[in-house]
This record gives sequence, structure tokens and C-alpha cells, in this order.
Amino acid sequence: MDVVQIFQAFLGLGPTVILPVAVFLLGVAFGQPASKAFRSGLTIGVGFTGIFLVVDLLVSNLAPAAQGMVARFGVQLNIIDVGWPGAASIAWASPIAAFVLPLGLLVNVIMLVTKTTKTMDIDLWNYWHFTFMGAFVYSATGSLVQGLVAAVIFEIIVLKIADWTAPMLEKYFDLPGISVPTGSTVSYAIGIPLVKLVQKIPVIKDLHADPETIQKRFGVFGEPLFMGVFLGVVLGALAGYPAGQTIKVGIAMGGVMVLMPRMVKILMEGLIPLAESAREFLSKRFGDRDIYIGLDAAVAIGHPSVIATALILVPITILLAVVLPGNNVLPFGDLATIPFIVCFIVGAARGNIVHSVLVGAVVIGMSLYMATDVATFHTQMAIDAHFKMPAGATTISSIDQGGNVIHYVIYKIFTLFH
Repeated sequence: MDVVQIFQAFLGLGPTVILPVAVFLLGVAFGQPASKAFRSGLTIGVGFTGIFLVVDLLVSNLAPAAQGMVARFGVQLNIIDVGWPGAASIAWASPIAAFVLPLGLLVNVIMLVTKTTKTMDIDLWNYWHFTFMGAFVYSATGSLVQGLVAAVIFEIIVLKIADWTAPMLEKYFDLPGISVPTGSTVSYAIGIPLVKLVQKIPVIKDLHADPETIQKRFGVFGEPLFMGVFLGVVLGALAGYPAGQTIKVGIAMGGVMVLMPRMVKILMEGLIPLAESAREFLSKRFGDRDIYIGLDAAVAIGHPSVIATALILVPITILLAVVLPGNNVLPFGDLATIPFIVCFIVGAARGNIVHSVLVGAVVIGMSLYMATDVATFHTQMAIDAHFKMPAGATTISSIDQGGNVIHYVIYKIFTLFH
């Protein structure tokens, strides 16, 4: 088994295995007793297992409902959004993949030592975003060096934005010492200044709806549980489901609202000892400083405002795909990824669902145009990677990566003279 296969086999185990191993090794490296580091690793593994079970509950109900809407309203567009799983598969199939993980770790260590980042990115699974960036440029230019440089530039930007948004995660999402260096989520930090703009527009700035306000107005029926059920039922109805299946979607969305915050609490129980050890270790060697533990954006999507915003944006995204002139992308695989797209926007809007939906619609509209522009090349990459195309699809793209604004700009710069 060569190095590429070893890396792919390890990463194929997924974050629920990778993160406990990484946390245990880091805990020992930071001076924790092996037993304490082992317990922290297992607790984080259990927490992420719970989080991804809830994410699966969300996706397994939301994706079919969204696809039902597409079919029911007869949307016909010639570029299929294959979602982040398709993009990840293409990334790991690239020859550049084996180089990005060790290079990415080295870059993160150098930036920590030189104090150019506060984020210690232990979310190794999501290094696939850096890999996709490198693979995109490598395929376009034929240069391994340019591909690796592009991946490093993307990583540096992601880590800097993760640093910038970490205080918001602590203040609004109650995630102290955590940052989110997830490549797709970070890209939508472009929505943060748009939120500030919206909050200055007359009339619109006064429109306000967050879970606390809704609960005060509607009492028990304004609780996150009932909000999730209501929005789930609306999605089921829009998909044309029969009454029983519509109610089932509603109950599932209510379950997401209630269960996700509880899973995050379990995760934090395992993470806090590591964060404390990391700060103590690094402060002894590099002076007193804040260190953020970089984790998957899944830790932030359980907030009721994030789920509510995402559920409202699903039918809006389908509508945008139809009405935006020049868009040819049919939203499909990444409709269930919308909670990851909007969590920074929701945090910047302090949970105001109205402002979050408005800004979310703008950035998703931008993503549809970018995904349309790179679709031909995205498709060729998929063919080269022997990716199994969806039935009937001849051209593919993805909102997650094809529509990732940071990725798009870097790709355009590197291919300017090719």
C-alpha cells in the first residue's frame, strides 16, 4: 500500500474516527495524561457521532423534500449540482491529494508558531476542501507546484477567516475557544458585510424575527421544537407529500432543532480539556495567547435560527435557479448543505431570520452563477476522476465548491494566462 492509499484509507474512516485519534495524540503532545487524553478523544468521537446522526436525520428528510419540489414544479436546467460528496470524491481521486494533508498540517503549525493564526485545525477530514482547490488548479494548469500553492493560499485565507469569526462563535453560538475552518462555510463569510449593509437599509433594518422574539410572541408554539415542526410541514407540503409523510418531515425537523444543541454539549465536554492543555502548553513556549480549536461547521448548525433560515432558503434557492437569467445549475445535492452555508450569516445577523434569509438568498444567487461558470471544467475533472455521473446528467457542478467564492477567485487568478 503506497502513501496515497494509506492517507485515503485513514481519511475514509471519517471524522468520528479521525478526530478522536487526533485529539488523543494532541492531548498527549500537550502534556495530558494518556488516560485523560484518551477519554477526551472518545468523548469528542461520541459527540460528533451524535452530531452526524442528527445531520443525517436532517439530510435524509430535507434532500428528498427538496428534490420533490424540483420535480413537482418541473424545473429543467442542464447542469446538475452533485453536492459536496461529489466534490470530495473528485478531490481525493486527484494525484495532488497525498501531498495536501501533510503540507496543510505543516502550514498550520508554521502559522501557529509565527502567530499568524490562532486556529489549530484538527478537522483533518475537511482538508478535502484544500485538496479540491489544489486539484482544480492542478488540472487546469498541469502544474503540481501551482496546485499546491493554490491549496496553501486557500488554507491561509480559511484560517484567517476562522480566526476572525471565532469571537462570533463564542458570543452567539456559545462555543468558546472554537473556530470553524470549514472551506465551504468560510467562503460564505462574504455574507457578513452584507448583513451589516442590510441592517442599515430603512424599513428592512427594522424587520426582526429570532427564536427568542418568536417564542415571546407565540409562547409554547414559538419554541424551537414547534418552529422546526412547522417549517418541516411546510417543506413537505411544497414537495407534494401526502399528509403522513408531511408530518414525518415536520417531526424530523423538530427533532433536529432539539437534538443538535445537546450533541454539541457532549462534544464540548471532551473538547474543553484539550483546549485548556493547548493554551497552557503554547503559552509556556510562545507567551500568553488565545488558541482556537478548529472544528467542522456542524458544531454551529444546530442553532434554531440556522436551521430555520436554511429550511426557508431551500424553496427560495430552487426559485432563484429558475428566475436568475444566465443560471444553468439545478440545485440538488447541496440543498441539504444550506445550513453549513448560512451559519456565519446567521451569527452576524444575531439570529435575525429575516436578515439571514435575505443575505443568504444573495450569496446563494452568486454561487449559482459561479457554479455555472466553472461547470464545464468541473465536469471534465469528474470524468478524469472516474466519478459516477448522475443518471441522465452530462454536465455537473456544485454550489459547495463550484460556487465557493474564495475557490472561484483563486482558480481565476491561476488560470488567467492559460
